[in-house]
Amino acid sequence: MTATPQARTAGTRLPKPARRRQLLGAAREVFVAQGYHAAAMDEIAERAGVSKPVLYQHFPGKLELYLALLDESVDALAATVRNALASTTDNKQRVTATFTAFFDFVGSTGQAFRLVFESDLRNEPAVRDRLDRSTRDCAEIISEIIREDAGVGDDEARLLGMGLVGMAQVSATFWLSTDQMIPKDAAEQLIARLAWRGISGWPRAGEYGGPEHDGPEREGPERDGPWHDGPERGGHEHAGPEHGGPGHAGPGHAGSED
Repeated sequence: MTATPQARTAGTRLPKPARRRQLLGAAREVFVAQGYHAAAMDEIAERAGVSKPVLYQHFPGKLELYLALLDESVDALAATVRNALASTTDNKQRVTATFTAFFDFVGSTGQAFRLVFESDLRNEPAVRDRLDRSTRDCAEIISEIIREDAGVGDDEARLLGMGLVGMAQVSATFWLSTDQMIPKDAAEQLIARLAWRGISGWPRAGEYGGPEHDGPEREGPERDGPWHDGPERGGHEHAGPEHGGPGHAGPGHAGSED
C-alpha cells in the first residue's frame, strides 16, 4: 500500500488533537472509497500507519469513527452555506452564492460530501439524525433570509428553504456525476438563475405589495417585486416579439406613431 500523508506522520509522537485529525483523514479516504459496510478498522489503521490499539484509543468502534467524520462534514456544509449568505446583502447574489456553496462542497477534494449526500448507513438512527439535521440546518439558514426579506410566515419560509436546499444538493451531485460536462461556473449560474426566477417574485417585507400590506398575489418573478434586486428589463429575456424586441413588427405593430 502506498504511504499516505497520514502514515508518513505515524512514526512521530503527536498531540492527541493532531493524531485524531490524522486518523480521521485516513478513515475519510477509506469510507469514501468503500462505504461504511466494506470499510475495515484494520485498513484504516494501516492507512494511517498506526496500530489498531492506537486507533481504538481514539475511537471505540467503526460507528463512532464514522459519526465523527459525519459531524465534521455536516458542520462544514452548514458553515459553507452560512458564509455564502453572509458574503453579500444582494439577494440575487445570495441565491447564486448558495448554489456555489453546494457546488464547492461536492467539488472539494476528498469527496467528503458522499458521507452526507450518499451515505450507505442512512438506516442507522444516529446517522439518520445527523443527515436530517444537516438538511434542516441548511434550510433554516436560508429560510431566515427569506423570512426577513419576503415577510412570509415561518412554515412557508422553511418550506422554501428546504426546496432550495434540495434543488442545490441534487443539482450539484448530478453535475459532478456527469464528469463536469458543464463548467462549474456555468452550472452554478444556470441553476441559480432558475431558482432566482422563482424566489424573486416575492416583494420585500414592509413594502407595498408585501404580506404586511395585504398586497395582491404576484403571478411570477417578472413582476418586479422588491426582492428582485435589479430587474433585467431591456435584456435578452425581453427581446422577443412579445416584448417589443426584434420581430415585434407583426400585424398591428407596423411601427406607426399614432
